[in-house]
Amino acid sequence: MTSLDMPVWSNVETVATLYKRDAQRFHLLLTEPKVDDAPILTPAGSGMDLDSSGTPSAKSRLVWLEMSPNRVTMTMQGNGNYSYRHLWERGTYGVSRYWLQGDTLGQSHQLQLRNSTMKLEMEGSPLPKMLHVDYELWSGDTNLGHYMMHLEIQH
Repeated sequence: MTSLDMPVWSNVETVATLYKRDAQRFHLLLTEPKVDDAPILTPAGSGMDLDSSGTPSAKSRLVWLEMSPNRVTMTMQGNGNYSYRHLWERGTYGVSRYWLQGDTLGQSHQLQLRNSTMKLEMEGSPLPKMLHVDYELWSGDTNLGHYMMHLEIQH
């Protein structure tokens, strides 16, 4: 994940599970570091913390991607304090939602932004090897930046 107009960059190397839903639809389940513990990673760094059994530890969180050549949904839920869902669709505005849990039981806040998908590519057959999403994030008439998500899948 890279911001093209701000100093934001994140690189995560992790193990993922790829599910084929039909000829052009896939689900990808992966782990990433927890937001408040996320280190600044170098390309050689690993973003996944494993416990002694080789499964993701409490420091990591699960991200679910639903991918097709024209649409991508990325969801992170179950962290407790922070969740999000992005919907990117070729040639249209999508929605990015963030949920923040407060310290008090039942206290939560939702932030909804628009994203404009500039480019969406998925390559590889029969399984995807690359996913690239280039988008702008908007709040009303205010541009919050230009971002790029590039995912390489090694089988």
